[in-house]
Amino acid sequence: MAVTAASATETVEAVFRIESARIIAGVARIVRDVGIAEELAQDALVAALERWPESGVPDRPGAWLMATAKHRAIDLVRRKETYARKLAEVGRAMEDVPPPEPADADDIDDDLLRLIFTACHPVLSPQARIALTLRLLGGLTTEEIARAFLTSEPTVAQRIVRAKRTLAKAQVPFEVPYGSERAARLSSVLEVIYLIFNEGYSATAGDDLVRPALCEDALRLARVLAGLTPKEPEVHGLVSLLEFQASRIAARTGPDGEPVLLADQNRSKWNRMLIRRGIEALQHAGHGPYSVQAAIAACHAQAIRYEDTDWTTIAALYGRLMTLTPSPVVQLNRAVAVAMSQGPEAGLQLVDALTDEPALKDYHLLPSVRGDLLERLGRREEARAEFERAASLTRNARERELLMERAASQGRGGA
Repeated sequence: MAVTAASATETVEAVFRIESARIIAGVARIVRDVGIAEELAQDALVAALERWPESGVPDRPGAWLMATAKHRAIDLVRRKETYARKLAEVGRAMEDVPPPEPADADDIDDDLLRLIFTACHPVLSPQARIALTLRLLGGLTTEEIARAFLTSEPTVAQRIVRAKRTLAKAQVPFEVPYGSERAARLSSVLEVIYLIFNEGYSATAGDDLVRPALCEDALRLARVLAGLTPKEPEVHGLVSLLEFQASRIAARTGPDGEPVLLADQNRSKWNRMLIRRGIEALQHAGHGPYSVQAAIAACHAQAIRYEDTDWTTIAALYGRLMTLTPSPVVQLNRAVAVAMSQGPEAGLQLVDALTDEPALKDYHLLPSVRGDLLERLGRREEARAEFERAASLTRNARERELLMERAASQGRGGA
């Protein structure tokens, strides 16, 4: 059944947002160039925008986009003069491209994982690796990545363009590396998975607070990595952290998609199986930053009620995290824990010390936290101004609604 251009566009964009990483990864295995793979995925998107208003949305829109992109990739390979020689060498039929890679006991048959390791190749700078992978696997716009990095959009865009050119020029193979090369790239891969999960857990922009597909992909890839590197404590630390965080996703939003604050969440909706998996993974974790964050998440997960939360331990853990990865954001999180364990005045002093931090100038959670502490101190007019400022900074529609409601509640004597 035919659909309107507007509804078709909305459907295409929604499907592409979810499936783009798999499409790019699948095509990259054929063309062996992530830049070209992304272009071919975009071509499939354009084809859908042209055809679906007339033909209707297919039953499996993601599969349609993948097939279209792969067909274009195969056509591109066919046009390469070297393809005939390669075809003769491997003796494979045209439909079987690309030729299989050598089997290995440690091999992972996962194009998404190959894409992450390729994007995290040491030929790229750490910032470029993370930005490129978030773009390719997270499906994030340059604006969203810039907000995640607390940097400018042109800087991120430039990093991504240069990264794709560098990978192509260096002819980086599309593969999961082995041995020492895999270990060298592991820290970058962990950071990328962490950031992808965070974007899914609390979207920087759009109409939805949570994007579960990103969380699922990040958690799945983290589990695969843990199986691949069982003696790497920080991999288990990351898995533990993501298991705990994922366990709360169902309780983070209400019936209409509105955010539900941690204090108000129905903890019976927390996924106990994921919490058990988080505890199990934590037993194999180490003392690095992901492991410390996992220990913090465990404190929340094991509290039956919000009032039972061990904020003193959480504040101490954030202090340990500060020594491992010092940053204004970690300081802000520690201030929240201090406020819960020692009172809002103590927390507000720590927050006020961060107000001049350049990296937090446009970070909406700074005025949001400050507004919460001011509200608890009865300084409602100041709290209202902070909530309004936080609402003006966030790009997420659901967060903006919540912050504006909190601002309005200050005139009604508080929520």
